[in-house]
Amino acid sequence: MYQETRKGPKRGVALYSYSAEYGISKTLEDCFEDISDMGAHGLEILANTHIDNYPHPTDEWVDYWFELLDRYEIVPVEYGHWVDSRMYEGRHQTSEEAYEQLAEDIRLAHRLGFTVMRTKLGVIDRTNTPVENWREFIRMALPLAEDCNVRMCPEIHLPTALKSKMVDDYVEFIEKTGTKYFGINVDFGVFRNNWEGAAFRMPGAVETKPEDIVPLLPYIYCCHAKFNHMSEDFQETTIPYPEVLQLMIEHNWDGYLLSEYEGADKYDVGYNVGEQLRRQHIMMKRILGA
Repeated sequence: MYQETRKGPKRGVALYSYSAEYGISKTLEDCFEDISDMGAHGLEILANTHIDNYPHPTDEWVDYWFELLDRYEIVPVEYGHWVDSRMYEGRHQTSEEAYEQLAEDIRLAHRLGFTVMRTKLGVIDRTNTPVENWREFIRMALPLAEDCNVRMCPEIHLPTALKSKMVDDYVEFIEKTGTKYFGINVDFGVFRNNWEGAAFRMPGAVETKPEDIVPLLPYIYCCHAKFNHMSEDFQETTIPYPEVLQLMIEHNWDGYLLSEYEGADKYDVGYNVGEQLRRQHIMMKRILGA
């Protein structure tokens, strides 16, 4: 399976970017071909969207998956999934139930070659506070995650700021357990500093400054390179990409930046997200030098 040997921030794409086209005008292979054509190698999928017959793909589909990875020189980076704590009416999942769901995804992520999971924890409010028993079921899953070499990473997403109790709690858990198999995924939407033209400003959103990412870099295993609008001269007009990426380069962060397009026009009929992705990757290549 293809592996990138270059150290530092590397470029990839989250298939969520193609959500308006996937299964309609684009197949899985079409997306792989598009990603390869823009010179990116990393990939994120959403398990229940992009895996046929999830969570029980056939051996034939898994063989096809690895054929595509080899053909287009794609690295399976992050496996997006949910701990569906609200599966049962009137109660949250028990820790044992959440663990069983986690374990199934850890094994499948490993089978498909992923080393990071975007582990979306169940939440109890509109500020993304996770369910109270998250520490218990994550701790239960750590031995299996280590055996499978898969790192579970909740996503830090608006309206959460990098300087917040939630992030502090995650870091405290990592430091107390000493684990390398639980971390965080930072969505670059937290750095948004220009809301002009946005359909709405997320209630409660607090701006995160680029430098706030630095103390968290040891715990970040990949990032959602969120972007909303690329200008014709290849600048992201809502997020300070040069400042954020330069800090990551200077502090020797080694991982994948997975493009996630969320422009207001994404779902317009006939819109081609590939053009926006290519503009973003031209920008990132200029900043990263590769």
